[in-house]
Amino acid sequence: MENSFLPEDLRHNVEHRMFNIIKIKKVVSYVIGLIIFFLMVFFLFFNAPADFVSGTVVRIEQGASLRNVSLQLKEDHVIRSRLVFEAFVIIYGGEKHIMYSDYLFENKLPVWQIAKRISKGEHRTAPIVITIPEGFDTVQIANTFASKLSNFNKNKFLLEATKLEGYLFPDTYFFFSTANEKDVLKSMSENFEKKIEPFRLLIKISGETEKDIIIIASLIEREAKGDTDRGFISGILWKRLAIGMPLQVDAAPGTYKVKGLPKNPIANPGLQAIKSAINPLKSPYLYYLHDKNGVVHYARTFLEHKQNVLKYLTR
Repeated sequence: MENSFLPEDLRHNVEHRMFNIIKIKKVVSYVIGLIIFFLMVFFLFFNAPADFVSGTVVRIEQGASLRNVSLQLKEDHVIRSRLVFEAFVIIYGGEKHIMYSDYLFENKLPVWQIAKRISKGEHRTAPIVITIPEGFDTVQIANTFASKLSNFNKNKFLLEATKLEGYLFPDTYFFFSTANEKDVLKSMSENFEKKIEPFRLLIKISGETEKDIIIIASLIEREAKGDTDRGFISGILWKRLAIGMPLQVDAAPGTYKVKGLPKNPIANPGLQAIKSAINPLKSPYLYYLHDKNGVVHYARTFLEHKQNVLKYLTR
């Protein structure tokens, strides 16, 4: 009403300014409303739940579907919205190949980062280091893995591994905690193939079969105490075979009365034993024994061998 007493041009100017102020206030209110809305959406759907526990480990089993995974993450308080998580997994292209493993979530993460990690298999958990010594048989291997991997089924492993004795390469392996007996068999068998491949031509040139080489190598692995012993013992065992003498290997009791090689390897040899089986050292020796300290003593004749027995084993 007061503006009616103002000159026309001044009154219009005042009204225009007031209109602009009202407009600016509306825009500011609208922007603030949008910010509040997006903050609410972020905290309600995108941000980690308030009851998330730092260091949460979520185990995603093999064959789990996207729905299974989203439910598990929701129940473990890693995500707020299953729907939003699933949408981001689809965006990242991970819905058809969920990477099963143990996933470590050290800190709170927005849902799109959770989805990305699941889609790409970024588990962030340290692998379990397991060393299988040279000369371990399948039972010893089974016991070792059973003590380290919760999903490892010892009985199922042995059902398959028994026929693979000698062909499970002893080495240091790195497995995630979700690994099972199938994963172990696959890794150890593939490692054997990888390690033996460069020697297959040499085996062929030697005139011996690969199976016989592995059997001899398994005997060497159980009998020898070092590289030199491996070479000498390899030569002695091949020499005994050549002259029709029983192998008489303590690690394989059946070889004392039966001539020839055991039907199968008695353990899983390492690379040095396999090399020694392929390239035996020539020597005049035909006998050997281990003293009480594990040192190997060699003899040319049975008489010398009996003297070594008296000297090193009866005192």
